[in-house]
Amino acid sequence: MPKRVDHEERRAQIAEALVRVAGRRGLHAVGMRDVAAEAGVSLRLVQYYFETKEKLLHYGLRHLADRFTARVGARLRAVGPEPGPRATAEALLLVSLPTDEESRRFHLLWTSYAVLSVTDEKLAAQPFVADPDAAEDALTGLIRQAQDAGLADPGADARTEAISLLAMAATLGTSILVGQRDVASATAVLHHHLDRIFGPAGKG
Repeated sequence: MPKRVDHEERRAQIAEALVRVAGRRGLHAVGMRDVAAEAGVSLRLVQYYFETKEKLLHYGLRHLADRFTARVGARLRAVGPEPGPRATAEALLLVSLPTDEESRRFHLLWTSYAVLSVTDEKLAAQPFVADPDAAEDALTGLIRQAQDAGLADPGADARTEAISLLAMAATLGTSILVGQRDVASATAVLHHHLDRIFGPAGKG
């Protein structure tokens, strides 16, 4: 009896290959043939699952987002059963920093896709992410939750602070990639601003 093919597993295999080769060469330089070679499958098979390079890149981005969510979850489980709003916000921000090979690829490819989509009409025709404000909404909710519990500055504008933290994390991540600063100093900057909003770590 022929082996049954798990199509989602095969798509994930190809997406992983895209992430690996793009992490080495840059997203702009990757073609479907490169991904096929990296995955150890035929170009025809890659084209079967992803008709165009744009569809492959878009799927790869969603794959990265799923991996990011899993990493945040793992960090929160390590904190404990009830991490609280500050620890949850910290996990969301710190996991996005390029501190190891996987998070480095995440930051590099996520940023590269955003830049490419500005100038590539085919990429721009597809939504960058399904819910572009998801992280902003989540952080805003965490800050408001902490304010309601008396664990954050009641005078802070939660939405503005959330936007600022996300922009800061993205910029700090790029500064790590280009060697402007190391992980420890970038993390210290984020902790400084989390302390400003939530109070010192461990409060409450």
